[in-house]
Amino acid sequence: MTDQISDAAAAAAFHRLVTHLQHRHDAENIDLMGLAGFCRNCLSDWVMEATNEAGGSMTKADARAAIHGMPANEWKTKYQTEATPERLKKMKESVAKNADAS
Repeated sequence: MTDQISDAAAAAAFHRLVTHLQHRHDAENIDLMGLAGFCRNCLSDWVMEATNEAGGSMTKADARAAIHGMPANEWKTKYQTEATPERLKKMKESVAKNADAS
């Protein structure tokens, strides 16, 4: 059904998602991974891959800065908390479900 979404609508929704993630620092990457099986870093990797496949040139650091709204190391220092065993377990269980989406 995604073929019913125009490229313009998809781009607008993507920009809104990135803006939302840049605003919601309390939604940490490990928690996003635990709930949805993807995080800001995954999204930045997808952006980098799509950019490079389209003939552009983007590094991982550039992509992460674009999605995080700042260099990834700065984001980690400001907002990332401890990855507890419980959070890691939930993340691993969630990521395991991603194989079905490939």
